[in-house]
Amino acid sequence: MLLSAIALLAGLALLVWSSDKFILGASSTAAGFGVSPLLIGLTIVGFGTSAPEMVVSALSAFNGNPGLAIGNALGSNIANIALILGISALVVPLAVSSRVLRNEMPVLFAVTLLVILVIWDLNLSRLDSWILIIAMFGVMGWLVYDGLKHRDAALEKEFEDEIDDSLPVSKALMWVVVGLVLLVGSAQLMVWGAVNIAQFFGISDLVIGLSVVAVGTSLPELGASIASVRKKEYDIALGNVLGSNIFNSLGVLGIAGAITPTAVDPLVLSRDMPFLFALMVVLFIVAGQWAFGRGRIGRVTGALFVLSFVAYQCLLFWQASGAA
Repeated sequence: MLLSAIALLAGLALLVWSSDKFILGASSTAAGFGVSPLLIGLTIVGFGTSAPEMVVSALSAFNGNPGLAIGNALGSNIANIALILGISALVVPLAVSSRVLRNEMPVLFAVTLLVILVIWDLNLSRLDSWILIIAMFGVMGWLVYDGLKHRDAALEKEFEDEIDDSLPVSKALMWVVVGLVLLVGSAQLMVWGAVNIAQFFGISDLVIGLSVVAVGTSLPELGASIASVRKKEYDIALGNVLGSNIFNSLGVLGIAGAITPTAVDPLVLSRDMPFLFALMVVLFIVAGQWAFGRGRIGRVTGALFVLSFVAYQCLLFWQASGAA
């Protein structure tokens, strides 16, 4: 048990560090080849922050723990909104104005509805998974096209400030390789520890994925969002969360199901998806007031998000203990 706990914690720490180095290397490499900061921000940074979820879910499915993969994907989405945006708003209230983000909110709603549709029969088949993966590439293409067609000068400047273009391409490529290798290794270590702990306490893979693993794989988004809001780069902070949730819903679930088709726990539709959808509705109301003016996520909303996340985690373990 102690060894499993050490493996989980060490895996989480290495996962966060390697993810950061992978994004640094990939974005610096792209910048070295003359790719625009806006394009890097919309693709590499958005994809990179979801890399931990993708690797963990892929390895979980490959190792025969698809419930952990599903829990990781959905739990990370919940943590991104309730915990990460909540903490970020407590640090500094978030102003929402970018056109790119205004477009991403409806896309996230559509993507979440698609996920509900494909798992409605409580089965994530390979066909369902490929639908999600194809949709991911379609959404990525549309977001890039729209972002480049309707350039937001303020957002592009924020991305430019975030990208280290002084790193030599050779060193940047080294960080890509090192980050990717450690990303896979640390994910494997974390999955091994998480599965052992879940089995020791008699907790399902789904619950451990929705809780400990989801929070751990969301730490890169937390660090990126807090750093962004402290520099008043609110669009990047919110964009990290929205983009990550889109990638998680389509890519993470899609990759896991393509590797190992699996039955879906009924609680996903009766408990987890409704809670996630409720969070999105609140987020859309408070931050999506772009239709009437400038949206804003204040400290009160942030506190409510964090408290709702704590309550949700308590519900998970209460039900898992058999008290429900």
